[in-house]
Amino acid sequence: MNRKPLLAGNWKMYKTSRQAREFFQDILARLNPFPADREVAFGVPFTSLEAAVQAVSGTPIIIAAQNVHWEPEGAFTGEVSAPMIAAAGAGAVIIGHSERRQLFGETGPGVNKKIKAVLPAGLRPIVCLGETLAEREAGLTFEVLAKQLAEALAGLEKAAPGALDLAYEPVWAIGTGRTATPETAQEAHAFIRGWLAEKISPAAAGATRLLYGGSVKPDNAAQLMAQPDIDGALVGGASLTADGFAKIIQYDRS
Repeated sequence: MNRKPLLAGNWKMYKTSRQAREFFQDILARLNPFPADREVAFGVPFTSLEAAVQAVSGTPIIIAAQNVHWEPEGAFTGEVSAPMIAAAGAGAVIIGHSERRQLFGETGPGVNKKIKAVLPAGLRPIVCLGETLAEREAGLTFEVLAKQLAEALAGLEKAAPGALDLAYEPVWAIGTGRTATPETAQEAHAFIRGWLAEKISPAAAGATRLLYGGSVKPDNAAQLMAQPDIDGALVGGASLTADGFAKIIQYDRS
């Protein structure tokens, strides 16, 4: 199945609205003409959502939020709902990032509730999963991935195939400079696609884009993207500079 690659930047807690506008002016100049054979998204802070949406208006770039609450409204001080994110003009939401899980107590069932809130709002979930270094060294990578998949996708068996993207992010390779080899990343992606085929449906396995996230840079993007089950990348630090991320977006597909 032909899955259009998705190159997604995750800005984390960086860039004000002004800085976002300046960034998009720069990167759009570098992506001219815009590559038609791949999709591009940016997960920006809540405070920069509207500025980012305005800055990319008329372009194919998708703006995503980095988190969401599972209720549409209510007494949840400091939280932001899916309808609010959609009203700001965003098209996607990053859910279950390892930093949310490790630092803010995000759980598998919580990820599941957020996915179920985002889909009806017309937003695309980019759902993160991955093992820690201790889990990998203990030989638990596939066990961890299976548990995270089962928790995140519970009750979503009838969702439209390809309705969400999954981002495999080995926690030991995020922001550490360590990157899974293309073969190691492919092994995990193949396991995820096999799990989808067995537990959800072959159609879902074939339609779901699997992104790799873990110190993706201009000099390793093409090698990673050449793997048969890697359909894109979720990029942290390297997405903060227009020059660096433009080079990742423009990786050679030949």
